[in-house]
Amino acid sequence: MNLQQQLRGKWAIYGLMFLPGFTWASWVSRTPFMRDILHASTEMMGLILFGFSCGSMLCVLLAGKLIAQCGTSRVMRYGFVLLLSGVAVMLAALLLHNAYGVFASLVLLGGGTALIDVVINVEGAAFERLIGKSIMTTIHGFFSFGTLIGALSGLAMTAADISISWHFAAVVLVNLLIVSTALRHLPATSDSERHEQDHSGGFLAQVGRELRDRQLLILGVVILAMALAEGSANDWLPLLMIDGHNLNHTQSTLVYAGFTAGMTVGRFLGGYVVDRVGRVLVLRASAFSAALGLAMVIFSNNQWLAAAAVLFWGIGASLGFPLTVSAAGDGQNSAVRVTIAATLGYLAFLVGPPGLGFIGEHAGLRMAMLPVLVMVLLALVCAGAAGSRELKKTKQSV
Repeated sequence: MNLQQQLRGKWAIYGLMFLPGFTWASWVSRTPFMRDILHASTEMMGLILFGFSCGSMLCVLLAGKLIAQCGTSRVMRYGFVLLLSGVAVMLAALLLHNAYGVFASLVLLGGGTALIDVVINVEGAAFERLIGKSIMTTIHGFFSFGTLIGALSGLAMTAADISISWHFAAVVLVNLLIVSTALRHLPATSDSERHEQDHSGGFLAQVGRELRDRQLLILGVVILAMALAEGSANDWLPLLMIDGHNLNHTQSTLVYAGFTAGMTVGRFLGGYVVDRVGRVLVLRASAFSAALGLAMVIFSNNQWLAAAAVLFWGIGASLGFPLTVSAAGDGQNSAVRVTIAATLGYLAFLVGPPGLGFIGEHAGLRMAMLPVLVMVLLALVCAGAAGSRELKKTKQSV
C-alpha cells in the first residue's frame, strides 16, 4: 500500500466514524420535538429511547460473527442500511404521531450505529498496525466531532424553524455523500489479516480460546472501567450537576459541553502523544485524570471546582476505549481480540450507566459515581497490560 492509498484509507475510516456520531446527535437534538408530538410522559420517553439500547446491544453481540463470516466492508454496508432505515422510519413515525414506530426506528438506529462502530474499531486497529502509527484515538475523535456537528446543526435548524422533514433529509444526504466515497477507499486490512492468519474452528471457538489469554482479560477490565466512565457522564452528568451541586439547567448544560470538549480534544491529541511517550503511560495518565475528575465531582462541595473537574473526567475518559482496543489488537487473531474488547466496551457503555440510577435513587447521584471511580482506579492498576505483546515476548526471550 503506497502513501496515497494509506491517506485515502485513513480518511475513509475517519469519515465513516464521523457519520454515526453525526446521525446520533441529529436525532437526539430533536427529542424535545419528539416528546411534544407524541405527547409522551417522561416514563414513556424513557421506554421509547430504550429502543436505541436494545438495537445497539443486539448488534454489538452479533457484530463479531458477522464480520468473521461476511467481512468488514459488507457488514459496514449492513450497518448504514440499518442506520438510514432508522432515520426514514423515525421521520414517518413522527409524521404519523406513532410512538411504536419511533421505538422501532431507534432499534434500527442503535443496531446500525453498533455495527458501524464495531467494524471501524476492528478495521482501525488493523490499519493502525499496517501503517505503524497510532490513529485509534483520532478515529474516536471523529465520532465525538460528529456528535458536536450533529448537535450544533440540529440546534441551528430548530432555531431557524426548519421542519424535521428537511432536517432528516439533510442527514440522509450527508450520509450518502460520505458513504458513497469512503466505502470505495475502505482498506479492509482486517480481512486481509484474517485470511493470512491460521485460525481453526468457528468464531465462538476462537473467542473461547482468546478469552483464556490473561492479558486480554486484564484489558477487558480496563475497557469496562473506561467505557463506564464515559457512558456514566453521557447519561447522568447534567442531572448530577443539578441534583448534586445545585447548578441550574443552563449551567449544567455548559458543564456537559465542557465534558464533550475534553473528550474531543483528548482524542484528537491522543495519537500524537501516544507516538511519543507510549501507550501504557498515556493510558495510565488517562485513568489518573478520569479518577481525579470523578473524585473531585463526588467529594468536593464547591460547585465550581466540581464543574472544572469535569474537564479532567472528560480528557481521561476520552482515551481509555480507543487505546485499549488498540492494545487488544496486538498479536495473532487480532480481529477477534478487537471484537471482544469493543463488545465489552459497548456493553459497559450501554448497560452500566442505567444501573447507577438505582444507587442514585437511594444515596444520591454523587455517591452513585463511586463504583465508577473504583473501576477507574482498577483500570489505573491494570493499564500495564496495554504494552505491546511483541515487546514483552522480546524481553522474555532475552
